[in-house]
Amino acid sequence: MMQGLLRHRLLWPFVTLMLLLAVNAVFNPGFWHLQWRDGHLYGSVIDILNRAAPLALVALGMTLVIATRGIDISVGATVAIAAAVAALMIGGELVVKDGVQTHVSRFPMSVAIVAALAVAALCGLWNGVLVAKVGMQPIIATLILMVAGRGIAQLLTGGQIITVYYAPFFFLGNGFLLGLPFAVFIAAAVWGALHLLMTRTALGLFIQAIGINPAAARLAGLHERLITICVYTFCGLAAGVAGLVISSNVKSADGNNAGMLMELDAILAVTLGGTALTGGRFSLAGSVLGALIIQTLTSTIYSIGVPPEINMVVKAAVVFVVMLMQSAEFRAAVRGWVVRPAAGGAR
Repeated sequence: MMQGLLRHRLLWPFVTLMLLLAVNAVFNPGFWHLQWRDGHLYGSVIDILNRAAPLALVALGMTLVIATRGIDISVGATVAIAAAVAALMIGGELVVKDGVQTHVSRFPMSVAIVAALAVAALCGLWNGVLVAKVGMQPIIATLILMVAGRGIAQLLTGGQIITVYYAPFFFLGNGFLLGLPFAVFIAAAVWGALHLLMTRTALGLFIQAIGINPAAARLAGLHERLITICVYTFCGLAAGVAGLVISSNVKSADGNNAGMLMELDAILAVTLGGTALTGGRFSLAGSVLGALIIQTLTSTIYSIGVPPEINMVVKAAVVFVVMLMQSAEFRAAVRGWVVRPAAGGAR
């Protein structure tokens, strides 16, 4: 049983998360302190969960793409596009009703949300068609949208920060349900739906088969191209949901900076969670753990007073160590280094 536990793919991500939480608690004595105020919980842990939710959403979409031996580096641009569409359609014009000033959405909020998610899904569909139908390499296909998408977001916002004043929209990123941030429930719902889809249907097996050997999967009768297109479309949709949460949280949309470098954090989260970049093997729970590690690491860096100039170096070093510990080849090499001197001494 112990051997099985030590070989579990989620062991080292879980240990890393626990260590980071412990370091936070050492440098911040009130880290675990939770306070109930205004009908919901406040505290550092709650803040980490809330801020990790958008990254977890993007990482879940990225997990399926990487499982098919692909990559999507356009998710940051898709986040910016979805946020821009929602902000433009909602806005929040100031009007006077019965002598009271109030902000009114330009379009019904449900319409704006559906439109933003539809545009995000179209971005993913574009990537999927380029990869599966046109035959482009995934990194090149998504690089096109990464560059063009950022330009589209800037065109939509006019290069300015679009502020949203419509209060109901703020619930997505700032609201609470049962004492916890609503964004956490959104991420949990997406993970739960994907988990059921991957484990209760054959889709998870199909995605693994495509990632291991796309040609063999096609010969076996799988609709490899259709599944690949659907996976990229879902990745865009997940990025769109994250864009809505982020824009709701900051009450604005910034085409220049929204989602900037988020694709890199998502790829890190997916790999930290044990998903193989070579395709086939993937873990949805591991990707969520990876997102929590990235956000907790960011909070740790700030709490211990690391200068902003080197915080990216510290993040890279921690990720490097975790990936080494996850490598079976590295662990085998370490065991070899330890056993050989001991064997020599025994003689």
